[in-house]
Amino acid sequence: MQNKTLLITGGTGSFGNAVLNRFLNTDIKEIRIFSRDEKKQDDMRHRLQNPKVKYYIGDVRDKRSVDNAMLGVDYIFHAAALKQVPSCEFFPIEAVKTNVLGTQNVLDSAAQHGVKRIIVLSTDKAAYPINAMGISKAMMEKVAIAKARALGDREPVICCTRYGNVMASRGSVIPLWVDQIKAGKAITITDPNMTRYMMTLEDAVDLVLYAFEHGHSGDLFVQKAPAATLTVLATALKEIYKTDTEVKVIGTRHGEKLYETLVTREEMFKAEDMGNYFRIPADSRDLNYDKFFIEGQEDISKVEDYHSHNTRRLNIEEMKELLLRLPEIRGDMK
Repeated sequence: MQNKTLLITGGTGSFGNAVLNRFLNTDIKEIRIFSRDEKKQDDMRHRLQNPKVKYYIGDVRDKRSVDNAMLGVDYIFHAAALKQVPSCEFFPIEAVKTNVLGTQNVLDSAAQHGVKRIIVLSTDKAAYPINAMGISKAMMEKVAIAKARALGDREPVICCTRYGNVMASRGSVIPLWVDQIKAGKAITITDPNMTRYMMTLEDAVDLVLYAFEHGHSGDLFVQKAPAATLTVLATALKEIYKTDTEVKVIGTRHGEKLYETLVTREEMFKAEDMGNYFRIPADSRDLNYDKFFIEGQEDISKVEDYHSHNTRRLNIEEMKELLLRLPEIRGDMK
């Protein structure tokens, strides 16, 4: 990153702020924040007062505004997306415009402006998707990998990262439950046996930087992560806040899964275990359709997908330890 320019789309979000914290005091030349929310940009500008950070108002749906921010950029972290599951369920075409077509705009612009490397951020909901948000993110991954395949050895190098629930990020259940505890209200749980991966924002940044350093074009990276049931999460929060708040089961919401898959069976078949991460290379087959009719993979049915029901489960004490790493909860404890 020395003397380089980094563009973060959706840079005023949780991930963008975490990346800023990681890089502001390094020898990076410039960090560009690209987003459509002028209020968040203004808040960030007043808070940071840092000449390294430049702000660009725009929307990934509008390629001209993307082009305007792309001049002189070396690297991109593409985090702009519609992420809320219920919102995308009711307005699926909006998810397509931002998550699919917006990503295509960013990739096309990057290729046209000499960008060297781009990391596209995805979600566990893209694996076996059952909701509009997950479907749009799955298509986003396909668009990125197809672009990487079309570019071949030419820049930019395009990699995807897929991660699970980021604790205390926008849309996470943790801030909701903390607010309910503080207000003396019941904690609302959809399904006590539902499991979710538990990752911090720092974990998410580590995954993106690992992909940035080790990825080949078309690769998809997944970080191995622990999971917990909603019951364990709620119990840990109650013990941290020393409350006997009632837990109320309200039932599963629109488009929710019982557990989240990070790597599908088909992907696990070709995944490379890199210790704390899985690397899934792009399918290198061409459009010779005959192969799809006469050649198959006999062993694929013996492989199990990697999901939040079969990964390492956190107990209550481990969950409390992880929660206490969150700045929001540490602040409350003070």
